[in-house]
Amino acid sequence: MHIDAKIYVAGHRGLVGSAIVRNLQAAGYKRLLLRTHAELDLTDAHATRAFFETEQPDYVFLAAAKVGGIVANNSFPAEFIRDNLVIQANVIHSAYLNGVKRLLFLGSSCIYPKLAPQPMREVDLLTGPLEPTNRPYALAKIAGIEMCWSYNRQYGTKYLAAMPTNLYGPGDNYHPTNSHVIPALLRKFHEAVKRGDESVTVWGTGTPRREFLYSDDMADACVYLMKLGDERYQALLGSDESATGRFEPPLVNIGVGHDVAIAELAELVRQTTGFKGQIVYDRDKPDGTPRKLMDVSLLARTGWTARTALVDGLRSAYAEFVAINS
Repeated sequence: MHIDAKIYVAGHRGLVGSAIVRNLQAAGYKRLLLRTHAELDLTDAHATRAFFETEQPDYVFLAAAKVGGIVANNSFPAEFIRDNLVIQANVIHSAYLNGVKRLLFLGSSCIYPKLAPQPMREVDLLTGPLEPTNRPYALAKIAGIEMCWSYNRQYGTKYLAAMPTNLYGPGDNYHPTNSHVIPALLRKFHEAVKRGDESVTVWGTGTPRREFLYSDDMADACVYLMKLGDERYQALLGSDESATGRFEPPLVNIGVGHDVAIAELAELVRQTTGFKGQIVYDRDKPDGTPRKLMDVSLLARTGWTARTALVDGLRSAYAEFVAINS
C-alpha cells in the first residue's frame, strides 16, 4: 500500500479496527477513511454504496461486525447471522463496484468445525459441524469467505480473508455478560478484589484450551498481509477448485501457534489482578469447543510471527481497564 493510499477501516472503533488504525497511523498513513455507525450504517446498502462512490477507497479492512461471547451468541442468534451477513455483503459488493484494489475480510477461528483436527488448518474449513453456541456467527463469516472467493473467481478481485484467533487488548469490550473470556475474567477478578471476595466463579470445567493473540499483534499481521508484494499476496488468494480440484480458500490464519487451558488463563488473570482468593468452576455452564488452536504455518511462511507474550498482554490490557474504570 502506497503511503498516500486511501484506506477504509470498517469498524474502526472496535477491538480489531482500532488496532488496525493505530498500526496504520504509526506507519504514517494519513488518508484513513473512518466512519462511526451513526455516520454510516453498513447494514444500509444504499448508504454503503454511496459512501464508496463518494470516497473511492483504494484498500479496505473489513473489521465491522456484530461480535460477542457465549452469552451474547446464545441470546441473539438472529442478530448475529443477519447483521453480519448484511454488513459484509454490502461492503464487499460496494468494494467491487468501485474498484477497490485489495480487501481484507476479518473473521474468527470459530469458522472451523467444533472437532476439527488440532491445530486447525485453512483447509479444515467446511469439514465438519460447527460449535452450536456460535454457529450463526460462524456461518455468516464462512459466507463472507465464500463471497471473497466467488468475487475473486468471477470478477478477478483480490479479496483475502484473515481469521484471527481469540483476541484481547486495548479497546476490548468489558461488558459483564456480552464480553469474551479475557475481558470477562479481568473484570470479574478486578471486581472481586474491590469487594474483598473470597472466591471467583468461572464458567465451565476450566479444561478447554484456547489460543490468545494480542490485538496490536493481530493488526500488525493484517497490515503486513495487505502490504505484501503482488506475487506473494496472489499466492494467498487460493484457487478455483473447479479448475484445480484443490480446496484452497483465500484464507489465512492469524495466531500465536500455542494455547493454554482456561484454568491456566484464570490463574494468570488472578496473578495479574492481584486476587488472593479461590477460583471455583461452575461445571453446569457450557465449555464451548474443547480446543481451538490455529495452524499459523501459512502466515509464518510469509515472514510474520506474533511478538507479545500472554502474560505481558494481560498486564497491558488490565492496565487499560483500570485506567478506564478508575
